[in-house]
Amino acid sequence: MSPSTSAYAIREEPLGSVRHVRVVTIGAGASGLNMIRTLRNRLTNFEHVVYEKNPKVGGTWYENRYPGCKCDIPSHSYQFSWKPNPSWTSFFSPAEEIQQYLCRLCDEEKLDKSILTSHKVVRAEWDEEQGIWKLQVQNLVTNTIFDDYCHFLLDASGILNNWKWPDIEGLRSFTGELIHSADWPKHFEYAGKRVAVIGNGSSGIQIVPAIQPDVKQLVHFVRSPTWIVPLQLQTLAAGNAAPILSTIDMDGDKFSSSQIEKFKKDFSLYDRFVKTVEKESNTSFPIVIAGSDRASRAFAMITAYMKSELQNDKRLIDALVPKFPVGCRRLTPGVGYMPALKAGNVRVITDSITRVLPQGIQLKSGEVVKVDAIICATGFDVSFCPRFPLIGRNRNLQDIWTQQLPTAYMSCAIPDFPNYFTFLGPNAPIGHGSVLSITEHMAKYIVRIIQKCQSEGIKAVSPTNSAVRDFNTHINAFMPRTSWAGSCRSWFKNGKMDGPVTALHPGSRVHWFHMLERFRGEDFEYVYDSTNRFAYLGNGFSMREMAGANSTWYLDRPNKL
Repeated sequence: MSPSTSAYAIREEPLGSVRHVRVVTIGAGASGLNMIRTLRNRLTNFEHVVYEKNPKVGGTWYENRYPGCKCDIPSHSYQFSWKPNPSWTSFFSPAEEIQQYLCRLCDEEKLDKSILTSHKVVRAEWDEEQGIWKLQVQNLVTNTIFDDYCHFLLDASGILNNWKWPDIEGLRSFTGELIHSADWPKHFEYAGKRVAVIGNGSSGIQIVPAIQPDVKQLVHFVRSPTWIVPLQLQTLAAGNAAPILSTIDMDGDKFSSSQIEKFKKDFSLYDRFVKTVEKESNTSFPIVIAGSDRASRAFAMITAYMKSELQNDKRLIDALVPKFPVGCRRLTPGVGYMPALKAGNVRVITDSITRVLPQGIQLKSGEVVKVDAIICATGFDVSFCPRFPLIGRNRNLQDIWTQQLPTAYMSCAIPDFPNYFTFLGPNAPIGHGSVLSITEHMAKYIVRIIQKCQSEGIKAVSPTNSAVRDFNTHINAFMPRTSWAGSCRSWFKNGKMDGPVTALHPGSRVHWFHMLERFRGEDFEYVYDSTNRFAYLGNGFSMREMAGANSTWYLDRPNKL
């Protein structure tokens, strides 16, 4: 008997036994809520807690409540596959309705049992010896901090909810009402006031037409051109979705009450409609392939549409219609936005802002524009940098991603940060369509990894540096094929005009789903809880022959691989 054999003891458990694990998720937005259900359905012998910094669930849909706020993804795609909602009132749902949907599914699925609201993770540090994340959590009601731990730390804090103020001199000196679109005061009254809206991203484009009829004057500061597209319902009606859309009773983009009742009673009709909308969403990727015929047609069509909506106003066309490729910035269906810019109480300013003064905004020309309120629709911090110290194997991810471009393995895992997974991390398909479908696929992918660790005696798992390096090399080689890499200021490139695309997947939405179907174990390194990686084989028996198990499962589906 060799020394190595004599030092090794058989684990007295059958093959397939799973060790107990504690899982902590950060955030109870869509990703966090879906993760609760996925873990419940797919794991055994585990405990799970979700820490949510807000007093309610919903994430970005709880936080964003500015006038006109709605999703630019069709409602029937912006839902979980396991929670169909035939009651959507419009083709593009307002924020309040999406928040109600998330709250309702939380109640109906009893997901709240796993959630602690008004709690924020403020520090996480990996303990190599114990194979756990040591956490510090702040109770935002009592303002106390307590310790916790987990074997797996899942970051579902999101990318578009860490809002930021614009870097403008004197911003805080303003004596009127200063508002960020992502922190809209509940009782803000803008009617009859002189209001400035800084920014023409998706939030600014929605706010302008929503408040324009009620304000005394609206001063809109536009820094960059942006693609504003026709309502997707119009393009769908002209394409392959036309046959089924022609049977749907709608007033504009609103579903009639009778149509909603039909959806509720006729699941076949509802299912066909959902799949048609989803399929059309999945066909948009060719538009962003640089130099393709479809990209050229889209450029010409949207340019003509914008010029028409702007009533051929040369000054507005020069300010708003891009010269860069379609998709370089996120496409926005700005319903009512361009007509609002032609209203008598609206002034569009393209001159740069020098500073903010107590009574208003000073332009580069020297003019001072006096306003009563300033709305900053200036977006979010999209650097992917964690909002708290996240210390892996002697490295803080905050430092790493401050000093170099953020990179991750398939957008979710990072070398030297074992058992840590993030949703919508670097180069996730966040601009490819509904993130609810996207987060479902990521949750299943993560659960498969946790299952492997539970059943194969793996204490710690993380991607290798070489795998992430190769993955990032592929990304950087692929992106010049797309309009995302075009010369425009975009949050896809962390607000830069040119540079690496850090926020999008190098391929289509379906491409990403396909990529995640199989866990590439060869790209990871493992730390086992035994000196022998095969200790999980145990005592020679299998859980599949225990009492109540189907020990002849292989006869049921002989052709399954």
